[in-house]
Amino acid sequence: MRRIITATVQNRSGVLNRITGMLSKRQFNIESITVGPSETEGVSKMTFVVDVSDDRKLEQLTKQLNKQIDVLKVSDITDKAMVARELALIKVGSNVQTQPEIQGIITPFRASIIDVSKDSVIVQVTGKPEKIDALIELLRPYGIKELSRTGVTAFLRGQQPKVIHEANTLLI
Repeated sequence: MRRIITATVQNRSGVLNRITGMLSKRQFNIESITVGPSETEGVSKMTFVVDVSDDRKLEQLTKQLNKQIDVLKVSDITDKAMVARELALIKVGSNVQTQPEIQGIITPFRASIIDVSKDSVIVQVTGKPEKIDALIELLRPYGIKELSRTGVTAFLRGQQPKVIHEANTLLI
């Protein structure tokens, strides 16, 4: 089962290597990993997408991550209200005749062409991985020359007010 795990870590040399080494040693397959600075100086945020077969292995994964010295917090946010996005750059074969077709395909995906040459265009798209997969499949007939994806980055949504309906009155 695909799980999205976030970890807040100290931004120090070797942290990423130690964490990925631990996951590899315990035979967890990392589908994607993103790492970047957080809102706090000296602290980074990691987002892992991992394939975990059962709840016992998931518990083992979170416990092992929490044991790492530079790890401050670990959360499995898979089943929670979250915002998750990925970025992809897709270089597609094109010419003067196919560029309008490609533009027509990418527009509903809110993607954009960020570079044009005589034999290709580079498309930028952000969104859920499923959205990116769908766009890639539609562009495949034009010939994908290069593809680069960032992997998922995610965090929990903000607190939402509880809405209570009472006798045709909305209470927040």
